Amino acid sequence: MAKLHVNIDHVATLRQARREAFPDPVAWALAAERAGAAGITAHLRLDRRHIQDRDVERLKREIATRLNFELSLEPEIVRIALRLRPHAVCLVPEGRQEITTEGGLDVVREMRRLCRVVPHLAERGAEVSLFIDPDERQVLAAARAGAEFVELHTGSYARAKGPARKRELARLVRAAHVAHAEGLRVNAGHGLDYENVGPVARLPHVEELNIGFAIVARSVFDGVAVAVGEMARLVRGTRVRRAPAKAALTRSVR
Repeated sequence: MAKLHVNIDHVATLRQARREAFPDPVAWALAAERAGAAGITAHLRLDRRHIQDRDVERLKREIATRLNFELSLEPEIVRIALRLRPHAVCLVPEGRQEITTEGGLDVVREMRRLCRVVPHLAERGAEVSLFIDPDERQVLAAARAGAEFVELHTGSYARAKGPARKRELARLVRAAHVAHAEGLRVNAGHGLDYENVGPVARLPHVEELNIGFAIVARSVFDGVAVAVGEMARLVRGTRVRRAPAKAALTRSVR
């Protein structure tokens, strides 16, 4: 059964909009844990647009579950991860102009850098994941790079409608099977919300789902406990009753 890991980046986005000390993403993360999150995910970007260095330091000290540290291959951020020694790291692509992470890491193109970085992170005790599109070529490259996990990018699935969504789900299923056959463990995330998460939670071999924006958006109306608790139940496959009007408010990307 998949576990829910909650991405807290957009709590920090709200804080950084005014450069205030609140809302505190670490306090929000602790509330998410109490509501059923099995882990906390945070992305420290090179431009520090949301999560700050002090946030990841505090998360490592204060959360009771697991810290999944998302990062690019930029040496400055890799050094922080090596010093921090989080439970898990997920290497992601990063563009200065993007609003959120768009597309998976091109493992084939980045193989040389990955073969240098991945062993160092693993030596520090981190479970190393690569955030990739559900493409067999990228899955096979991730295995060659020495990663323990792949995190399948679910953004295309989340954006697709009708038959196109079924095709994207089939791509995810195929990629999960290929990853498992190559000895990789499987996570998934991006663009998941209260309406589309069910089929992804039932993907073969998937262990963790990383979901952020939809939960943060729902918490604005219903509070952290309700927003995280409802998503955790959906990930477990438990039926949830809620007001239809509120679902429309959280159809978004991570």
